[in-house]
Amino acid sequence: MLAYIPFIALVIAIFWAIVFLQSGLDKVLDWSGNLSWLKGHFAQSPLRNLVPLLLATLTVVELAAGLVSGFGATQIVVYGDTDYARYGVQLSAVALLMLFFGQRMSKEYAGAATIATYFAVVLLSLFLLI
Repeated sequence: MLAYIPFIALVIAIFWAIVFLQSGLDKVLDWSGNLSWLKGHFAQSPLRNLVPLLLATLTVVELAAGLVSGFGATQIVVYGDTDYARYGVQLSAVALLMLFFGQRMSKEYAGAATIATYFAVVLLSLFLLI
């Protein structure tokens, strides 16, 4: 059983690196498209005037979660150390809470339900990396 622990930690770190590097890079590479879509998405929400600031903040958190998770995967392979993988998963949890909050504020309940599924996975990830 103990032999599988580094592998489990590694695939957890890689999973969150993929999720948030892709998401964050998409926001960077198509900033205007994402901003335009989100302005429409939040048009009837109390957050409507904060969309550019919130998008920038979310992008930074997502990229940080992805980069730290990726660095954590490297640390697991090289040193067997899971600390950075755990930090990456913690940042992933913060990013998911931000996304969940936005979906709830925009009354996009189906999207919020999808994020809740990811949140369950992030909680399991954190538990496995303790």
